[in-house]
Amino acid sequence: MSTPYTPAIDLGAITALDFHTHVHASVSAPGDEGGAQLAAMKKYFKSEDKPGATLPDLAAYYRQRSIAAVTFTVDKGPSAPDPVLTNDEILNLAKEHSDIVLPFASIHPDRGEAGAREAERLIAGGVRGFKFHPNAQAFFPDDRKCYPLYEVLNAHQMPALFHTGQSGAGANTRGGSGILLKYSNPLHLDEVAADFPDMPVVLAHPSFPWQEEALAIAVHKPSVWIEMSGWSPKYFPPVLVQYANTMLKDRILFGSDFPLITPDRWLSDLEKTEIRDSVKPGLLKDNAVRLLGLAKES
Repeated sequence: MSTPYTPAIDLGAITALDFHTHVHASVSAPGDEGGAQLAAMKKYFKSEDKPGATLPDLAAYYRQRSIAAVTFTVDKGPSAPDPVLTNDEILNLAKEHSDIVLPFASIHPDRGEAGAREAERLIAGGVRGFKFHPNAQAFFPDDRKCYPLYEVLNAHQMPALFHTGQSGAGANTRGGSGILLKYSNPLHLDEVAADFPDMPVVLAHPSFPWQEEALAIAVHKPSVWIEMSGWSPKYFPPVLVQYANTMLKDRILFGSDFPLITPDRWLSDLEKTEIRDSVKPGLLKDNAVRLLGLAKES
C-alpha cells in the first residue's frame, strides 16, 4: 500500500474549516462537471460558474482563502457504470494537497460486505470520514443492509456525513429526476446513532422540513452533529439559530456546499444572522478540528 494520507494543515493559519465541498470531475476528464443534473442544480442554487471541478482546482481555491476543506464524491452504487471520479483519486490527490484538503470517501450501502471491506481499505489509506446521500443513493439510513458498513465506521470512530432534508439534486426538474425526499428524513438516523454510538453522525444541511426532528436527535444523542451547508445562513430557521447559539454550540459545523454555494457567500451571509460572535469560532473551525481529531496530529 502507498503511504497513507496524513493531514498537514496549519491550524493557526486557517480561518475556517468547510465541512462540505464536492469534487465534480476527475483530473482525467476535467470537462465533465456532472452534466445536466449539475447544470440544473447550479440554476436552482443561483450559482455562478466557479473553479473547483477537480480536486486540485478546489484546493487552489480554498488555499487562496486560508480555509481547509472536507471534500468527496458520491458513489452511485454497484448498478451504475464505473465512475471516472473515484474515492482513490480523491484520496491520492488529497495527499498532494494535504495542507488544505481532507478526503472523505463515499460507498453505496448496496455494496454490502464488499463495501465494508472497501471501507477498511480506504480507512487504512487515510480517509477522514464517509459521505452518504440517501436521496441520490435511494436508501433509508436505518435499513439493516447498511449495518456492515456502519460497523466498520463505528470500529474506527469515522464520521458519517448524511444529507438530510430537501435536496437540490433533482429540484425543479421533471419528476424531480426520480429523486425521492422520503429517504432524507433525519429520524431515520436516530436508531443508527443509538446502534453505533462511536460513529459520529453528521446531519448535513438545515433539514427542511424536518428541522426540529434533526435538532431533537442531536440534543438526545451526543454523537450527532449539525452541519449547516447548502443554504445561505440568512435563510436559517430561527429554531436552528436558537439551538446553534445554546445547547448545540459545540456540535455545529460550517459547510458551504461548494461549488453550488461558495464559502465567500456563506461567510458573508453569516453576518446577517443572529448567531452570536462567541459561537462563531466553534462553528467555523474549532468544532470540526475536535471532531476530526486534527489538534492531536498537528
